[in-house]
Amino acid sequence: MWTPDGEYEPHQSGDAPAGAQEEYAEPTADQLHEAQRIADELRAADPAVVVANHCYGFFELAAVHLSSQPPNLSAAAMAIDALAGILDQLGERLGQYRQELSDALGQLRLAFIQLSSIGPQDGGSA
Repeated sequence: MWTPDGEYEPHQSGDAPAGAQEEYAEPTADQLHEAQRIADELRAADPAVVVANHCYGFFELAAVHLSSQPPNLSAAAMAIDALAGILDQLGERLGQYRQELSDALGQLRLAFIQLSSIGPQDGGSA
């Protein structure tokens, strides 16, 4: 199983893996109720809104890496490519968000090209 701390193989005995910072605790009734409430909200949401929100997150991620000193072009390229991939695959299905996201992608690509031409960076590309 993948975790932010790396791969983890659950043990039958309940022992925490080497390097684990916290032991697993069964969720409380309040935590389960809150998880159910969030799942219900997500089910009721327009998928285009949820996907567009994630796209804005990719935009912000790319912008942060482009504005770093020095810019982290390879990290920015990944976020730009993720945004482009979603737009390429979903296109019109994003409805009213498509044009705004396409414009944002264009801005990111232009900034990337401008920063790439300034001088040696970390070597990434979009």
